[in-house]
Amino acid sequence: MTARQGDTKAEIRQVAMELFTSQGYEATSLREIAERLGVTKAALYYHFRSKEDIVRSLFGDYLAALDELVAWASTQTPGPRLRTQVIDRMLRLGAEHGRQAMQFALANQHVVRDLHPGRENVHERLSTLFDAVTDPDATVQEALRTRVALLSVNVTMFAAQGLDATDEQVDAVARDIAHLLS
Repeated sequence: MTARQGDTKAEIRQVAMELFTSQGYEATSLREIAERLGVTKAALYYHFRSKEDIVRSLFGDYLAALDELVAWASTQTPGPRLRTQVIDRMLRLGAEHGRQAMQFALANQHVVRDLHPGRENVHERLSTLFDAVTDPDATVQEALRTRVALLSVNVTMFAAQGLDATDEQVDAVARDIAHLLS
């Protein structure tokens, strides 16, 4: 793939996410995405055959990065230091792979689940991450605080929708909340 094709795919994903997030996945058509981009539907089909292909493409990078985080965390010793590192890495993961993708996933969990059954389930990945980060001898309170802290990163991103705040402000608050909870 040429650099231009990569740019075009990224632009398609960006516009699709904006539309999916603002008006809903089911209510968005490929025709609308093409119109917003100022291209023909045939040009869009050259890169993606369906809305599902766009979503799979969006989440492919996110899932790969999440898998790397889970694999890394699984090799570390559980404890407060690891929790801090995982929270910070989760924040970077969200920033690098797009807030809109996270917002889409939270708002359209049924779509993500249907498109990624089985091994591609984010819930299973997070459960594995929880296990890696939580000390086996942790109390129920400690284990639950860890899980809530990690989940708060995504929830904060979702809750920030519609706020008059910069990404940096949201990141800082999400980090503070997650560290307070852990």
